[in-house]
Amino acid sequence: MSASDRATAAKAADRDRIAASGPLNDADAVATIAVRDIERAKAFYEGKLGFTPTETGEPGVQGYRSGNSSILVYQSTYAGTSRATTATWVVGDVDRTVAALKQRGIAFEQYDLPDSTWQGDVMVSGKIRSAWFKDPDGNVLALVNS
Repeated sequence: MSASDRATAAKAADRDRIAASGPLNDADAVATIAVRDIERAKAFYEGKLGFTPTETGEPGVQGYRSGNSSILVYQSTYAGTSRATTATWVVGDVDRTVAALKQRGIAFEQYDLPDSTWQGDVMVSGKIRSAWFKDPDGNVLALVNS
């Protein structure tokens, strides 16, 4: 088999693997969060949440690494219009993370959800422990146990 034939066979095998497993299964996802004022957002995401900025090279856009994921905060007139959770962090200890964020001035939200109880700022539903807070534009951010 020639090098060209091997390359063609490899491309076909890769195409078949992607078709069988789903084209996005191996791709990384990025949380994209719309904000009205990028400087105010930087103060929150860097100062309150403690993220280190990454270079994006685009005005009105700020990137952050979060574990093996990325967050992209960008200026938009549609900021804060979603009432649903925008980004969720899976953490080992929700209660400890809530306590650490409260020390940084983060206020937590409570929502009425079926089959759940509240222990302070943490919602408990079976083995799941969750907490929600908002950024300055009202984007809902969440924590959930791993």
